[in-house]
Amino acid sequence: MVETVLHSASHELVPQTSALSRIRAKRLRSGQHPPSFVERMSHPDPAMDAAAALDRSAREATASLTGGLSPISLGLAVVDWASHLAISPGTLSRLATQSCVAWLQTMRHAASCGGAPSNDSRYADESWSAWPFCVYAGSHRAAEIWWQEATVLRGMEHHHEDLMRLLSRQWLDMLAPVNFPWSNPQVIKTTWDTRGANLLRGAAEFFDDWRQAQGLSPLSEAKALYRPGLEVANTPGDVIYRNHLVELIQYAPTTTQVQREPVFIVPSWIMKYYILDLSSHNSMVAYLVDQGHTVFMLSWRNPDESDALLDLQDYLRLGILESLTVITEKTGGVPIHATGYCLGGTLLAMAAATLVRPEASLAAPIAPLASMTLLATQLDFRDAGEMGVLLDEAQVALLEDVMAERGFLTGNQMAGSFQFLRARDLVWSARMREYLLGEPDVPNDLMSWNADVTRMPAVMHSNYLHSLYLHNDLAEGRYEVDGEPVALADLRLPIFTVATLKDHVTPWRSAYKVKRLVHADVTFVLTSGGHNAGVVSEPGHAGRNYQMLLTPASAHRLSPEAWQRRAPHYKGSWWPAWHEWLLAHGSGTVPARRVSPAHSLMAAPGSYVLMRYQD
Repeated sequence: MVETVLHSASHELVPQTSALSRIRAKRLRSGQHPPSFVERMSHPDPAMDAAAALDRSAREATASLTGGLSPISLGLAVVDWASHLAISPGTLSRLATQSCVAWLQTMRHAASCGGAPSNDSRYADESWSAWPFCVYAGSHRAAEIWWQEATVLRGMEHHHEDLMRLLSRQWLDMLAPVNFPWSNPQVIKTTWDTRGANLLRGAAEFFDDWRQAQGLSPLSEAKALYRPGLEVANTPGDVIYRNHLVELIQYAPTTTQVQREPVFIVPSWIMKYYILDLSSHNSMVAYLVDQGHTVFMLSWRNPDESDALLDLQDYLRLGILESLTVITEKTGGVPIHATGYCLGGTLLAMAAATLVRPEASLAAPIAPLASMTLLATQLDFRDAGEMGVLLDEAQVALLEDVMAERGFLTGNQMAGSFQFLRARDLVWSARMREYLLGEPDVPNDLMSWNADVTRMPAVMHSNYLHSLYLHNDLAEGRYEVDGEPVALADLRLPIFTVATLKDHVTPWRSAYKVKRLVHADVTFVLTSGGHNAGVVSEPGHAGRNYQMLLTPASAHRLSPEAWQRRAPHYKGSWWPAWHEWLLAHGSGTVPARRVSPAHSLMAAPGSYVLMRYQD
């Protein structure tokens, strides 16, 4: 019932939707979209409709069999690798010799009771030191090392090398002896001790997971504890603005005085915003509010079929520029500390570069940006990490055909991509604990947020895959806003950049490239953790540490390795350091800003964050 009401309410914005249609039609005529996809979405050619429909059906069927991966991309990589290997007899001989030597060393190591590989957490339990399990673990580790060598051949395309390395790792992770009950000593012992009760519990967990995959509610109440507005996303605030794409939340102050410059946060649209407002103890929003900041947050709408033609320009204007206009009006035009997370940071950088252009055309005044903070954000996508490895022209074309049928990429499809990249931790290790050991994961707020998936409009998704991942237009000065390219080199404002050591989405060396792209003072922070956990790094979190170093605009740019050697180390969370940095780039305090009932559309977390669909 709630979802139906929210869905209906979102379509009451008829004037804005009509305006969007006119904007899209103008862009299509001017050729600002890839015509092969967007024109087919908007104005299909009847003469080609039957052929295109047949092609799309064939590719959709293929995608369902390959888990959404392009068989053309995979096939080209395999052929490139096999062809180079076939004409390299010396390399073939060397690899064969290395394979034999590695196997003999594993057997000798096992015979001397050397135990399992000590640097692999999957084999940390002492039971892996016993025969024959030490042989299984040692052989698997030797195979991983061998394939790392075998997938790098002179003359191969670098993209194919990366793809072969990723694929071989995925297969080896799947075939690890830890994943099978007959080769895992922990499972054998647990099954014997519990008389098979662990397998019964695992079967129940499997059935419950299957139910949830079909859109049914979980049988275990423990799996449905965290709900936006109740257990998570519960920092008090108000929705002060809404358009077809976003709700803008202003959080209630907890101090009598606040910093003059407000903080505006742009989360990525591929996730719900409350990753930055989880439980009370680890909410970045609550932390900033308690430190005396006025915080504004974007909450992206979860799109449906009617939003298929929303594009990246719509996200830029309706999401960031319109929200900045509202914040400017609400705060009296004072400078704004802008913060972007993941792709939200990429979009924020586009907006910042747009705003500094002398010819920027704005519908209403926007206050200058006092600073920009980028959290796990890429601006240069040339080395885009493992996500970039999976993307090439053939893969994007397959995704476009999949999206064309329904007008969006489903949340489950997007979540599946992230699971594929981290299959060892998110799939195999987790499933082994649940299904074989009968130990279900204890849910937490971060896991609940991760399961709250979002969709992406087809045209927008195609836009950013082509413009950013494939062509790297933003970093190379080709990305256009209103028909003119934006230049990151025009940015002069102070920048605070946070990268994480274990980030598989935004590798920290890729995030470090910000210094090369802008002419500004850059404070770069490298923190422990991954893409999400490294950002959600509240004070008091055990084991957190980071490095931080300011590089002035006039200073020589250090290499990532030189920066890492020179940057001081600090223990604890980086949040307090960021707060101090914001204060240093502020101009004092003013009385706390509160939202009057007359200007509140509804209480936080708003309605858009609650939109869920059965894909």
